[in-house]
Amino acid sequence: MSPSAVVLLSGGLDSTTVLAFAKAEGYEPFALSFRYGQRHEVELDAARSVAEAVGVVRHVVCDIDLRTFGGSALTDNIDVPKHSSVDELPVDEVPITYVPARNTVFLSFALAYAEVVGATDIFIGVSALDYSGYPDCRPEFISAYERMANLATKAGVEGAGLRIHTPLIDLSKAQTIEMGMQLGVDYSLTSSCYDPDSQGRPCGQCDSCLLRLRGFAEAGLADPLLYQVGKS
Repeated sequence: MSPSAVVLLSGGLDSTTVLAFAKAEGYEPFALSFRYGQRHEVELDAARSVAEAVGVVRHVVCDIDLRTFGGSALTDNIDVPKHSSVDELPVDEVPITYVPARNTVFLSFALAYAEVVGATDIFIGVSALDYSGYPDCRPEFISAYERMANLATKAGVEGAGLRIHTPLIDLSKAQTIEMGMQLGVDYSLTSSCYDPDSQGRPCGQCDSCLLRLRGFAEAGLADPLLYQVGKS
């Protein structure tokens, strides 16, 4: 019998690749997405399409309203920063698109889901290379969280323990895309933009779009998405 795993699935490029990776590694995936008050809720439509295409045991969408706190361009009345190229992205600072404690919150729900379905493995698509400078995408955070998880859960105390897998942590966006292509990922189903239009088309100018576009360019591939500014 294949082991079960909880996979955090936003519907974006990274989490979709991780879902395909977990499936290829022989896990039976239980996908977990969040409606957390994000302005780019179109990503949930993408997550549903991805979960159906890749094949999951169950896909749960949890409702948690981080707009209650705000503090991010993704959950508050703050403009999403736009740039003309990746070179303009700020360095050595946490951008306003960072959602306070988001991965900490998401992983907490993943722990609960894992315990209920009997999974000892959790997959999350964080990367320490091509990302926007978020502190909760670093390997130090994941290692600390895994230690905490094994202190704070029944599975950690009485069972085999919980493991948090980060298969993209050392990969560039181009390497992630190359991995996904080898796994047969259909990136036309994904959504990465922080500020899509009413039709769900990506802006092509936010941090996430620019990093995604650079990844496809470095991989020698065309992004299958249709961008508002014609960058695909």
